[in-house]
Amino acid sequence: MTDILVVAELLQGEARKTTLSAVTFARQVAEQTGGAFDIVVIGEGAKQAATHLADMGARKILVAEVSGGYVGERYAPTIAQVVQSGGYGVCTACASSYGKDLLPMVAAKIGAGVAPDVQSVVVEGSTLRYTRPMYAGNVFGTMTLSTPVQVVTVRQTEFDAAAPSGGQSPVEEVAVVESGTAARIEFVHHEVVKSERPDLTEADVVVSGGRSLKSAENFTTVLEPLVDALGAAMGASRAACDAGYVSGDLQVGQTGKVVAPKLYVAVGISGAIQHLAGMKGSKTIVAINKDKEAPIAQVADYFLVADLFDAVPKMTEEVTKLKASG
Repeated sequence: MTDILVVAELLQGEARKTTLSAVTFARQVAEQTGGAFDIVVIGEGAKQAATHLADMGARKILVAEVSGGYVGERYAPTIAQVVQSGGYGVCTACASSYGKDLLPMVAAKIGAGVAPDVQSVVVEGSTLRYTRPMYAGNVFGTMTLSTPVQVVTVRQTEFDAAAPSGGQSPVEEVAVVESGTAARIEFVHHEVVKSERPDLTEADVVVSGGRSLKSAENFTTVLEPLVDALGAAMGASRAACDAGYVSGDLQVGQTGKVVAPKLYVAVGISGAIQHLAGMKGSKTIVAINKDKEAPIAQVADYFLVADLFDAVPKMTEEVTKLKASG
């Protein structure tokens, strides 16, 4: 029997969708081992966020209200104490920037092994076998951990967001463990980019542009109309971000954001291995490129060999017509 602790991720007092991917992982392990899972909600607005997670089927929701913004060194001691006192075999969170920053600190405090960026788990008796991508997704490694507690971060693109399972989990408050290290760290501010478009990592449709768009102005005049016509989130290749055409928070790829929407449209992106690592899990991939030998052709479901400056406006026009008639 393995009990799992899910660490919720908060944004402005609400649980992020990333938390629900970790809940899906926890459900899988709990069902196959005969264990149970709890959710710990820590941060500013934790009490409010806990009410939104109470119908996820957790045995209980643990709440630690910590004001002053996210500082990993402030959160980690409390989570480590919860893990040790609760007898959990696994502590998990989504492999977002939050999970990748916080959970290794927790692991260091409790001497736990870490399985990062996991995309699947298989239970074999009392052993959990984790599969994770390596070398930009060209190799998949299987690993096991031998420590009493295992710390795991899971890929949001591989674990669907959990749906409510009915009922209401009891909510308990836990004591906040103070840290001398955290006292030497100052939280300055958290800047949230507000947009009417869907969040890049959570959107059903993503339209990304590459360096072939040639300028920031072309992203605005050529690509954005298609993005909005499809009701999509906008992404970009690293080359486009490095060139200053769009901000770095739109980068899709190995060193950017990993996405797996229902539809991914790649415009003027050659498909370097680093970019493919961030989007090849998409359900349907459409690519537009005038180079028929572009590497992205190997993963695209539909590949249009055309000049993007001709093809994209025509596509936008047709999408707009279809939406107007439907």
